[in-house]
Amino acid sequence: MTDFYPIRVSRLTKETKDCTSITFDIPEELKEQFLYKQGQHLTLKTLINGDEVRRSYSLCSSPVENKWQVAVKRINGGVFSNYANDILKEGDFIDLMPPLGNFFVEVEPAKAKNYITFAAGSGITPVLSIIKTHLAKEPNSTFKLFYLNRNAKSIIFKEEIEALRNKYFGRLEIFYFLTKEQRDIPLLNGRFTAEKIQELTSKIIDVSSIDECFVCGPEEMIFLIRDELVNAGLSKDKVNYELFFSGGTEEDQKRAAEVAEHKFDGTEVTIIDGGKEFHFAMDDDYDNILDGALASGADLPYACKGGVCSTCKCKVIEGEVEMKINYALEPDEVAKGLVLSCQAVPTTEKVVVDFDV
Repeated sequence: MTDFYPIRVSRLTKETKDCTSITFDIPEELKEQFLYKQGQHLTLKTLINGDEVRRSYSLCSSPVENKWQVAVKRINGGVFSNYANDILKEGDFIDLMPPLGNFFVEVEPAKAKNYITFAAGSGITPVLSIIKTHLAKEPNSTFKLFYLNRNAKSIIFKEEIEALRNKYFGRLEIFYFLTKEQRDIPLLNGRFTAEKIQELTSKIIDVSSIDECFVCGPEEMIFLIRDELVNAGLSKDKVNYELFFSGGTEEDQKRAAEVAEHKFDGTEVTIIDGGKEFHFAMDDDYDNILDGALASGADLPYACKGGVCSTCKCKVIEGEVEMKINYALEPDEVAKGLVLSCQAVPTTEKVVVDFDV
């Protein structure tokens, strides 16, 4: 069963003209279940115009604050983002799933670590949680933040970020990159490019001293930054990233179509969830296990349906599947049989998957 809990909205704050932060009042009896790591996300569920809507948003608050807060940036045509920015009120209730996600490294208070972080727009949310937590719990660690926005007015949490720089003076450096405003420093004008990352690694970032890097934003930005940092000598396993789901690239869409063609007609699927079994047969209307199960009446955990958030992950116990895309699971997880059910196309006559993982 999917565990959602009705949680009251205690505060709404307009961070910019098109971004609202939502603070939730987690009851004392649920706080243990809602404990989280910096960089994790919440899955929200509510009814909008009679339709159930689910979205995942990274927590921008830190565990050290004893606070649960997300930020929702308005997206053109975005059902939930427009609802959150225009209609949602303090005192309303939204169903929340306990925090999930792997976009973090463990805090090591005794170590002095050097972190670099890159964020674009609302990608600052998990990065801010990470920065606040490690600066508070690792008294000798440092951060460099490279933050991309359209203009100064669109910088989400600018005051809070500046306050952190003052609080941890000398341990947090901030570099704002703007695409719609021109400053005197050419490096800080416009989007991240290969040339800019190369300039950063030659003048500002000492790659040999970096312990971890965190990147959150669009796919193209993430992989450009990762590849340039690796080319500059940073180990690939030190680059941690959280991807925005944007519908997938042309390459993703091509692969998805190819995998869908491998679907076995009429696969008998068994879902194990909460120790109970649910059986159904795949039909022609759905190519992945999650959609097929939901259409047959199963109640399963999911959020983005884009292969990004890992909320719907499960383990293949019997049979075989192919994933259309996968941005959430590590190679060692896939090797153990874990798949994203929203991307898992059954390719054998029978498939058994276990959500109790």
